[in-house]
Amino acid sequence: MKKRTFLKLSSALLAGPFVSPLTRLAAQSLPGEKLRNWAGNYQYSTDRLHSAKAAEQVPKLVQQCSRVKVLGTRHCFNGIADSAHNLLSVLPLDDVIDLNPSARTVTVGAGMKYGQLAPLLHEKGFALHNLASLPHISVAGACATATHGSGVGNGNLATAVSGFELVTAAGDVKTLSRAADGDLFKGAVVHLGALGVVTKVTLDIQPTFDATQHVYENLPLAQLKPHFDQIMSGGYSVSLFTDWQNQTISEVWVKRRVEPGKPTEAPTDYFGAKAATKNLHPIAALSAENCTAQLGVPGPWYERLPHFRMGFTPSSGKELQSEYFVGQENAVDAILAIEKLKDRITPHLFISEIRTIAADDLWLSTAYKRPSVAIHFTWKPEWAAVRQLLPVIERELAPFAARPHWGKLFKMAPAQFTKLYDRLPDFQKLTAQYDPKGKFRNDFLSKTVLPLA
Repeated sequence: MKKRTFLKLSSALLAGPFVSPLTRLAAQSLPGEKLRNWAGNYQYSTDRLHSAKAAEQVPKLVQQCSRVKVLGTRHCFNGIADSAHNLLSVLPLDDVIDLNPSARTVTVGAGMKYGQLAPLLHEKGFALHNLASLPHISVAGACATATHGSGVGNGNLATAVSGFELVTAAGDVKTLSRAADGDLFKGAVVHLGALGVVTKVTLDIQPTFDATQHVYENLPLAQLKPHFDQIMSGGYSVSLFTDWQNQTISEVWVKRRVEPGKPTEAPTDYFGAKAATKNLHPIAALSAENCTAQLGVPGPWYERLPHFRMGFTPSSGKELQSEYFVGQENAVDAILAIEKLKDRITPHLFISEIRTIAADDLWLSTAYKRPSVAIHFTWKPEWAAVRQLLPVIERELAPFAARPHWGKLFKMAPAQFTKLYDRLPDFQKLTAQYDPKGKFRNDFLSKTVLPLA
C-alpha cells in the first residue's frame, strides 16, 4: 500500500476530542522547548534532533554523527534513548511497506505506531497476536525493549518480529531474519538501541478476530494462592489492578476472543469478584472515557486488547512507571512480598497492574526462557519518594530473580544483569561487532548491559 493511501486511514483513526500529550510529544518540539518524554518526567540531554524523512537518509545521518541515539515515541521513563550528543527521529518512517497475505507478514517503517497499523490490518482481514495496554507506541521501539502486552499463551510484542532492517554504526544496511539468522537473530531483536538504527520491521500476522472485555470488581487477594493460574488463564488476556490495600484486587480485566458460533456471555462472578455494571478506568478516580469498551460488547481485537484508546490521554498522563518480571511459578509469592510493603507504596501510587507473558528465546527479553508475570507500578509524579522505594521493592523481589522493564524506572546495580540474563556476554560481543566504537552507547547502556571496562 502506498503511503498516501495509508495516511488517509490513519488520519481518521487519530481524530479524537483532543490530541493526547503523547501525540504532541511525538511531533517536533516547539522552538526553545526542552525535549522530554511523554509523561514529562525525563528531559533529554540534547536538543540536537535529526529527523529521517526516508529510510535512505538514515545511513548518511548515522555516518555524520560520532554519537547518536534513536528517539521514538518517547514512552520510556528513563534514559535508554537519551544522548548528550545527537538524537535521531525515525517517526516519519510510518508507512506500510509490504502486506504479504500468503506469508502472513507485514513490513512497516520504524516510525509506525500500533494504533496506526492495527485498523489497517483488520480491514485487510489480519491481526497481530498481542498488543500493549497503549496503542500509541511505535512498533520498532516496543520490540527493541521487549514491551509485552498480556496473556498466558501470548509472547511479548518482540516475538512477532520475523525480520528487520538495521543501519549499523558504519552506515551499513543489514537485514536480519528469523529464518536466515538463527541465534544471531534471537540476540538482535531486543537490542535496546545498542546495535544500530532499525528502519523497517517485519511482523507475523494472523487472521483477524473480535474480542470482548469484561471487568470484575473486588477479587479477594486470598484467591490468588489457590487459583492464580486459573484466574490468569480465564481469557485471552487478563489484567489484575490493585492499590495493595484491603487484601483486594480492585479490578480484573478479562479480554476474551469471540469464537464464531459460540455465545459471548460471561459469568457474573469471577473467583469471588463481581461483574462491573459500568465502564471503569484502572485508576478508580478517573473517567473511563479514555478506556477501551467493556461490558462484554464485541469489537475488533485492536479495540479490546489495549486498555486505552488511541487519540486520548493514556493512563493518568503525568506519572512515573516501574515494572518487574518474575517467573510464573513464583508469582504469588512475589505478589505477597510486595503486598507487605503496602503502607509504604500506596501513598505514592496511582495503581499496580499484574499480567502474564509467555516465555520466549530472545536473549534480552524480560520473558527469556520463562513464562513470566509482570508486576507494574504506575506512580504519582513523586520521584524523590519513588527513588527511595525502588531499592526496597527490588530487595523483596530479588529472591525471584526479578527483571526490570528496560524502558521504565529501576535502581538495580549493573552486576545484577549478568545474573538475570545468561546470554548477556553474547549480546556484548554482538554489540562490539556491530558498534565497535560505541556510537550508540549511552549512560543507560553503560550502567546496565554494556559496562565500561
